[in-house]
Amino acid sequence: MDQQHIVVQQPTKAEQLIILFHGVGDSAAGMAPVGRHFAQAFPQALVISIDGPFASSMGHGRQWFSVQGITEEGRQGRIDEVIPQFVATVRQWQQQSGLSAQQTTLVGFSQGTIMSLEGVKAQPQLAGQVIGFSGRFATSPQQRIADVVIHLIHGEQDAVIAVAHAKNAAQSLTALGSDVTLDLVPNMGHGINQPMLEQAIAHLRQDIAAN
Repeated sequence: MDQQHIVVQQPTKAEQLIILFHGVGDSAAGMAPVGRHFAQAFPQALVISIDGPFASSMGHGRQWFSVQGITEEGRQGRIDEVIPQFVATVRQWQQQSGLSAQQTTLVGFSQGTIMSLEGVKAQPQLAGQVIGFSGRFATSPQQRIADVVIHLIHGEQDAVIAVAHAKNAAQSLTALGSDVTLDLVPNMGHGINQPMLEQAIAHLRQDIAAN
């Protein structure tokens, strides 16, 4: 196991690629238990949990970009700097596994969701599905994100990334003609609970069946 990723599940012949991206200050190991839920539900999936490329400025864990002194205006610029690296990570696993974008699901939590959403916004045909727990876009998409189904799942009591961001993302995507679902979880803060995981897996089952 290297510091860059954890292989949660590796079937002999993978039919799906599920890549997990953690929140700021966490790690691939911290997100791996979420990966195990997906592995159990999809035994033919290659499930990978990815470490953020940089040491967290919060003092522990990893990150894709620093949130120290971050502003609404400055967030997009920080993300734009690392999006090429994020895209390259996804492409590397697609190439290694021989699986296509359509067979790829990006699962993010918090900053991992931000990166996943911004990734499919920036790069056409990066993934077939995004499951975004407790996240947001840095800035609303201005054009339709085609060929990807986006599932937003958010706690209504989230004090870190307000639920309004998920609602706005869903409204923007719907208005642009993108394929999106929004599940709001009552009495839930910034995290992932069992009902959220079950909802995500149900959505992904439908997506895979539809393909």
